[in-house]
Amino acid sequence: MPAPVLAPGISGRQYRISVTDSETFYRFGKCNEYNGYLLMNEGSLSKLLTSLLLSKNKKVRIYKTIILPVVLYGCETWSLTLSEEHRLRVIENRMLRRIFGPKRDQVTRRWRELHNEELHNLYSSPSIVRMTKSRRIRWAGHGAQMGETRNGYRILLGKPEGKRPQGRLRRTWVDNSRMDLRDTS
Repeated sequence: MPAPVLAPGISGRQYRISVTDSETFYRFGKCNEYNGYLLMNEGSLSKLLTSLLLSKNKKVRIYKTIILPVVLYGCETWSLTLSEEHRLRVIENRMLRRIFGPKRDQVTRRWRELHNEELHNLYSSPSIVRMTKSRRIRWAGHGAQMGETRNGYRILLGKPEGKRPQGRLRRTWVDNSRMDLRDTS
């Protein structure tokens, strides 16, 4: 298991972020740190997203310009499994719940969290998984236009040499791209 990495915090302090083998797990873990622990500290983004002084439009704008680019950096090259897609949805729902806050139930007069459908009705932009898929399709178009001598093209179409490990094959980026194209058509 790799050693934990120290990452700079928003207020200049350093926070421990555990690194796993996969870059996507690393990024999800980092985002969970941001969503769970780092954002709960005083003087961080959490206070902005839960503040009553900012409008919901401003909070959504902060989410789109600061948090989404960190989470989706390099998503064009990810080969996501269903569990990783679920983790992305959890990250998105957690942040949207923080932005839109609780809702008062008219019948029981109690505060409750918004359901996932209510969150996505309030947040008019496409979901984080849909954004990942559209970026992957766009990058596939760029890869298809590359010449045969370019490294990106050779990596995209290349086949590794040697024996493959035992068990079911892991879903590849090309498989994900094909599924994305089928979903959109």
